[in-house]
Amino acid sequence: MPVSHTASEKPTALIALADGQLFYGRGFGAPGETVAELVFNTAMTGYQEIMTDPSYAGQVVTFTFPHIGNTGVTPEDDETAEPVAAGMVVKWDPTEPSNWRAAETLEDWLAKRGRIGVGGIDTRRLTRAIRQQGAPHVALAYNPDGVFDIEALVRKAREWSGLEGLDLARDVTCAQSYSWDQMRWAWPEGYQPAKGNDLKVVAIDFGAKRNILRCLASAGCDVTVLPATATAEDVLALKPDGVFLSNGPGDPAATGAYAVPMIKGVLETDLPVFGICLGHQMLALALGAQTIKMNHGHHGANHPVKDLTTGKVEITSMNHGFTVDSQTLPDGVDETHVSLFDGSNCGIALKDRPVFSVQYHPEASPGPQDSYYLFERFADAIRARKAS
Repeated sequence: MPVSHTASEKPTALIALADGQLFYGRGFGAPGETVAELVFNTAMTGYQEIMTDPSYAGQVVTFTFPHIGNTGVTPEDDETAEPVAAGMVVKWDPTEPSNWRAAETLEDWLAKRGRIGVGGIDTRRLTRAIRQQGAPHVALAYNPDGVFDIEALVRKAREWSGLEGLDLARDVTCAQSYSWDQMRWAWPEGYQPAKGNDLKVVAIDFGAKRNILRCLASAGCDVTVLPATATAEDVLALKPDGVFLSNGPGDPAATGAYAVPMIKGVLETDLPVFGICLGHQMLALALGAQTIKMNHGHHGANHPVKDLTTGKVEITSMNHGFTVDSQTLPDGVDETHVSLFDGSNCGIALKDRPVFSVQYHPEASPGPQDSYYLFERFADAIRARKAS
């Protein structure tokens, strides 16, 4: 049984895996319990963006990089209004922040928002467990008194249904439509509003990250965001020049029950379409392909992806536990990008129309600018259509 505390120190947090493995540590953030899927993320920076990424709904994130919390938290880095990940696991307890942008400590930020953190964990051993058995179901508990009902926690982990068949986009999407005009952050002005954007884009919010919307605005798009449950009639009523399909959490096949008919309706027009992450998977389903659950998924900011159309290799940010099965891509759909880690599909495009998508996150900029061309490609396709 792995234990990550000294003999004189009473653990205040516990991670109970469905197979009975127990990891003891020190709790921070908000006391309580949560049940979720456990994944690991290899990024060295961006813990706040990761915790507020809606794609992490239903998941606890283990950070393989030990220095988590050392730059604090700032509202400018939130990808959505509140953290969405169910909790976080780290090797070393968060330190006092040392960064001029820090507005709050990570511990206080988590506590105010009801999220559990666990420190003092042997994250290398935990990561091996995730890789060996697939992303496990876990119960995460933080009790300052150090009292845990171990049998109940293991039972809760075993009884949790998991992400397969689970539609989480409804839980994280916007309640109503809204406009977006904020562009990417730039020194020294910070975030500035776009002016004169004339490319009308409807973005479907399956759990959209703010920086995706900023990248669209910076590429010249006048963005209107619609909820995940929007119909093709809702989309086309706005007379868009292009349609964007956002990232999001959960099983794409479950979300596809209502999203695929909408996308098929849009595809009956000649509108350019661009999808990212869950949006990529939704587009693939609408075109006739299938998606499958991965063993432990891809989560990190160092994932090499090859563009098969150019031979270029991009360093990308990824966060997905499902993937498009490239063997099921129908005629007329090209595989455009693949992971150099495992060969899994990372991009598709229609052969004869500006309809394309990628599995990774070009807006996260780990390259840092390797993949921004995708937003420009989308904008150029819209301009070409308007000029024809």
